[in-house]
Amino acid sequence: MTALDAGAPGEVRVFVVDDHRLFLSGVQAELGGEFALVGSAGDVESAIAGIVAALPDVVLLDVHMPGGGGRAVLEAVHRSAPDVKFLALSVSDAPEDVIAVIRAGARGYVTKSISPAELRSAIRRIHDGDAVFSPRLAGFVLDAFAGQTPVGPGGAPDELDQLTPREREVLRLIARGYAYKEVAKGLHISIKTVETHVSAVLRKLQLSSRHQLTRWATERRLV
Repeated sequence: MTALDAGAPGEVRVFVVDDHRLFLSGVQAELGGEFALVGSAGDVESAIAGIVAALPDVVLLDVHMPGGGGRAVLEAVHRSAPDVKFLALSVSDAPEDVIAVIRAGARGYVTKSISPAELRSAIRRIHDGDAVFSPRLAGFVLDAFAGQTPVGPGGAPDELDQLTPREREVLRLIARGYAYKEVAKGLHISIKTVETHVSAVLRKLQLSSRHQLTRWATERRLV
């Protein structure tokens, strides 16, 4: 495990997990000028300890590693640090790998063929609450979660039933154009909690951005 820069205020703090040292060094070199790199690790045990200690905004997570893989890291970290966001970055595009880490709580999954510019964009989108997938992988996720939506009267999917009352409140406020800070103040919760609720809403409704969430809510006359 390696500790790096603590980061300046306002910077997106990134922790990188990968057991291939050469690839790890390359990713750090590509990201270092734009993000605060707060640590790195090459195995599950070191990754869990490092992430919990550093509490980064976004973790770039390899899927296949010694000691249990990326899913083990996700599950362990989310028990003690649920606000940390994960973006899986893997050479694998196998459906079972994609679905396993998404079910465990990752906000996105991209392959290592991604360009540096696309990776930087993906990190920022994950930080802002979006879900990000390489184009070919998005279909795996949609297929995997199809049929899990509760069914409402007349057999029509009642998608709102998936959301908690608080998530519905946050959805409506975000869809009306309120900033996270304004939502947090209005509901007397932290901005981090708002971000967590928005991420949950996006995941449950299979949306990938705030823009899509607003359109979804508008079409259903929820705003």
